[in-house]
Amino acid sequence: MTEPERAEIEGRALLLYDGVCALCNGVVQFLLKHDRQDQLRYAPLQSTLGREILGRFGIRTFPDGVVLLTDALKPQERLYNRSDAVAKALKLLPAPWRLLGQLLSLVPKTLREFGYGIVARLRYRILGRYDTCPLPPLDQRRKLLGVYE
Repeated sequence: MTEPERAEIEGRALLLYDGVCALCNGVVQFLLKHDRQDQLRYAPLQSTLGREILGRFGIRTFPDGVVLLTDALKPQERLYNRSDAVAKALKLLPAPWRLLGQLLSLVPKTLREFGYGIVARLRYRILGRYDTCPLPPLDQRRKLLGVYE
């Protein structure tokens, strides 16, 4: 992890996503648009930073979905996976998205994970994939880490 990356993520939430997945990139664009309090940062799972963060938690293979690290690099940091990561990320946004995250959290985890698993398995077939992680607009690039490796 570089010092600029450390400075960008410390104390914030870091969303790790599949950088070549069109759906995942769409989710990142949605979160970028609605994160008015500038709480989230993003890095592809495939990036050096993504692999380093996963390794810190003993994860050696790429997850089949998003991962959210809250309070990054702080003693209280916590890792959320899949549907828990989506719900927690939504809770970091202003209304009405915060409410949607709270409602999603109320759905039994087995049901959430079942739905998430279906979407995760079909995401490339439905929305496609990129050959490389797409570059974000200039005004958003500081929030996307590990993309330019």
